[in-house]
Amino acid sequence: MEHRALDLSLDAARLTAQLVDFPSVSGDEQALADAIEQALRALPHLTVDRDGDAVVARTNLGRAERVVLAGHIDTVPIADNVPSRLDADGVLWGCGTSDMKSGVAVQLRVAATVPAPNRDLTFVFYDHEEVAAELNGLKRLVERHPQWLAADFAVLLEPTDAKIEGGCQGTLRVRVETTGRRAHSARSWLGENAIHKAAPILDRLAGYLPRQVDIDGLRYREGLNAVRIDGGHATNVIPDFCAVTVNFRFAPDRSEEAALAHVREVFDGFEVTLTDSAPGALPGLSHPAAAAFVAALGVEVAPKDAWTDVARFSALGVPAVNYGPGDPKLAHTREEHVAVDAVLTAEERLRAWLTA
Repeated sequence: MEHRALDLSLDAARLTAQLVDFPSVSGDEQALADAIEQALRALPHLTVDRDGDAVVARTNLGRAERVVLAGHIDTVPIADNVPSRLDADGVLWGCGTSDMKSGVAVQLRVAATVPAPNRDLTFVFYDHEEVAAELNGLKRLVERHPQWLAADFAVLLEPTDAKIEGGCQGTLRVRVETTGRRAHSARSWLGENAIHKAAPILDRLAGYLPRQVDIDGLRYREGLNAVRIDGGHATNVIPDFCAVTVNFRFAPDRSEEAALAHVREVFDGFEVTLTDSAPGALPGLSHPAAAAFVAALGVEVAPKDAWTDVARFSALGVPAVNYGPGDPKLAHTREEHVAVDAVLTAEERLRAWLTA
């Protein structure tokens, strides 16, 4: 497909369609990153930097506060849903319409049409969000260029169905393991069945009462669940090993260390091995910039019942929320779409907040 320049004079909905028509599956973001960089460098009120396929643009007006507007430019693999399609009911269909090229379009429109915002702005467009965390472009920026991300407040334009979702859960996974002794299943009394020994693990999970905690007026619900079980060698062999993979989604008032300690306490007496972990992010809604954002938009505020890159801003000491026009339930589906009105409304709300 021949790639053309982005037209930032289009409204956010039509710009979303243009972005969708730039295929940018994770690892193939260069053409879109090039177009974004070119469009932003044409705006004299912005300074622009680039690292790989991540583009960062900033105003430098000496305002009392600085706000980051961030979004990833990659998508999951295309499912016969590019190019975009606009139907008669005002619904735009295509890969990334919800997650999250509609949010990126809103960022670009604000960058182009608000040259003198009431807060200094940093626009972050980054790559590789939909794949392994070690490839994440925002992670790379945090490690290489944390000064580019310095701010008082951040908004990640992930799809939230037009709600403000504060902070995010933390997540970790562990393997809870049992061992036994192999034997022929015809002479099972000669062995020890490791799968049977996993029954108490499942009992503890079934009886677990997850915590709910209120932070900044938002109720975060925790969850501890088995997501995989491995064991056995053949249908005539008593297994000598079993492992239950458990995912703990924890409220952002717990550190990763505290969350792991809690999981080890739940499975006291078993071998527990940590396989991956990511911290949560406090909503920070009491911060003046965050409170002003909530007041200005006047929409429902909810906790983020998932992990998002707001956690990376939280680790930098920057309070962050999620807000975007897409419906997260449609993310990664063949039927991914977004309502034109939802995209235009998000654009209008952010512009009003930044020009009031």
